[in-house]
Amino acid sequence: MAQKANHVSLMGTILNSIPAEAQITRIEYEGPRIALYTKNPKYLHQNNYIISEIVNTVKKRVVTRTEKSIRKQEQDAKAILEKTLPVEAGVTNMFFDDATGEVTVEANNPRVLSADVGYDLGDLMGQTGWKVKVRKAPHIASSAIQTVYYALRAGSDERERFYRELGETIFRPRYIQAEQVTIKCLGAGREVGRSCWLVETSESKVIMDAGISPGAKNSWDAYPRLDWADVHLNEIDAVVLSHAHLDHMGFLPALYKFGYDGPVYCSEPTLPLMTLLQNDFIKIAQIEGGRILYDQKDVRDLIQHTITLQYGTVTDISPDIKLVLNNAGHILGSATVHLHIGEGVHNIVYTGDYKAGRTQLFDAASWNFPRVETLITEATYGNKEDIMPPRGEVEMNFVNTINGTLANGGKVLIPIPAVGRAQEIILVIDHYMRNKVLTEAPVFLEGMISEATAIHVSYADYLSREVRSKILEQGVNPFVSEYFTSIEHPSGRDEALREGPAIIMATSGMLEGGPVLQYFDHIAPSEKNMILFVSYQVQGTLGRRVLDGTNQASLMGDNGKIKIVDVRARTGKVEGFSGHSDYNEIIRFIGRMRPKLQQVIVQHADPRKIDNLAHSIQRIYRVPVLRPAVQEAVRVF
Repeated sequence: MAQKANHVSLMGTILNSIPAEAQITRIEYEGPRIALYTKNPKYLHQNNYIISEIVNTVKKRVVTRTEKSIRKQEQDAKAILEKTLPVEAGVTNMFFDDATGEVTVEANNPRVLSADVGYDLGDLMGQTGWKVKVRKAPHIASSAIQTVYYALRAGSDERERFYRELGETIFRPRYIQAEQVTIKCLGAGREVGRSCWLVETSESKVIMDAGISPGAKNSWDAYPRLDWADVHLNEIDAVVLSHAHLDHMGFLPALYKFGYDGPVYCSEPTLPLMTLLQNDFIKIAQIEGGRILYDQKDVRDLIQHTITLQYGTVTDISPDIKLVLNNAGHILGSATVHLHIGEGVHNIVYTGDYKAGRTQLFDAASWNFPRVETLITEATYGNKEDIMPPRGEVEMNFVNTINGTLANGGKVLIPIPAVGRAQEIILVIDHYMRNKVLTEAPVFLEGMISEATAIHVSYADYLSREVRSKILEQGVNPFVSEYFTSIEHPSGRDEALREGPAIIMATSGMLEGGPVLQYFDHIAPSEKNMILFVSYQVQGTLGRRVLDGTNQASLMGDNGKIKIVDVRARTGKVEGFSGHSDYNEIIRFIGRMRPKLQQVIVQHADPRKIDNLAHSIQRIYRVPVLRPAVQEAVRVF
């Protein structure tokens, strides 16, 4: 009864705030939002102050939706849009989402359709009955974006039901007024990999990240310890994802395989990126005959339960928790997770992986949170000596290292994550080759790198100011160059491996499966070649063993048998391209927190780095610092 009364009161407050001219036909929960369905969308578009006033009154996210009865059939709406949208916009694709009444228009020149130049999308909503969103079209087709579209379309009816039921859960009244907050470490405590944290309040259970561990030898060390947490999947109110790297999201589809049916919250670009990487993870497992943790159906279930958010948007995710995602500066769409618990009772910020300094690709991680009592920070570079050199020095070191190998007719293999570092290195190589500082040679990109780059272009709003301006305002794609050849099929690897100098960038970044191993097999035995690492190498991975100087490596041969590869190629590592904060950046980031933190939790590193960073934070800022291991709980309030 209390839940029904709360619903009636909330909806009544909203209805009393809306003029009859708006022609509101119904008000529905839409997950963490309240949706107002209208037969006169143009009125609300022209009088958008009405929605702003409602939001200020009810303190909830409110969106407008068109009533289905006024929506044109998809083919008719598409015809109207094709006829009406200016040719200069270069529209390439449209995706109609029946669950929300929105159509996403992909355009080569989205600026033509922006309010900045006076274009009014509200007129299109009036003509078609669909709410129009505009996004930059990727420069090459993205199977991941299309997979997302397909899954959303196929699950349209189920998503509508899911949103309504989820909203009823989120906006129900609280059952328990007593306040307590416990954080349980299910992964990444005193280790790197399988990041997973469970936040429990008297009302809610929220998981932050659900990753896997590259290089783990058994399942106990590879996956989050949900079994220890003694929590059933149907008790979890929400999963919040910081970013699309496997050590943070590689376990997510398995949650749906094993019975979770709740929401996952993440930033907009994170959805296609994690789809790309999870499907690749499945593909590699099938090729290599390893354990297949989940399949494409589980990935589709995940897509259909994912709710994407823009940075800075305050969103209710349970009766006593609000969420805000902010830029983490690590990879495209990476986010710090800010949980507001109760009515100002406690605030937790989980950094995920973050970069507190600017890079070519991303602005520095946001730090000006209104309030934080508990900060959970990574410590990947937590030693005092983990200080990154100046960026110019880093780039010249990179260039000089490569030039030496190319001059001797050798090949440089760069094992690299497809997301983040690959795009950064692409910009660097293109810049120095064009300026004749880096020896001109063919540069080969493994196919998935190209698709990940296309997603960066499509979500250019999440890139640094300079790169964003090039793509959206100047119409220049900085990731396309005459020097680069994308290898889309295994047969194309023959060109990359033929005699002569070349640079090859291939996934994965830690030599733990993927196309990079095919190149490694050919390149490692020759002394004139080089294997150059530009990203962090986790203990236990082949990449770490090669970097540490192993003379031999075991690979799975084409015949399914183990093959021993002699490692005679020179190895190197260029520090400074990392998307993680170095020691000084972490210390400065923590020092900016206002008011003063009540406690800091240090995680995501080997124990030595965690201990060093913890001691430094405690000594400099005089705050308690906790270092929980996996299967440890911390009461923070």
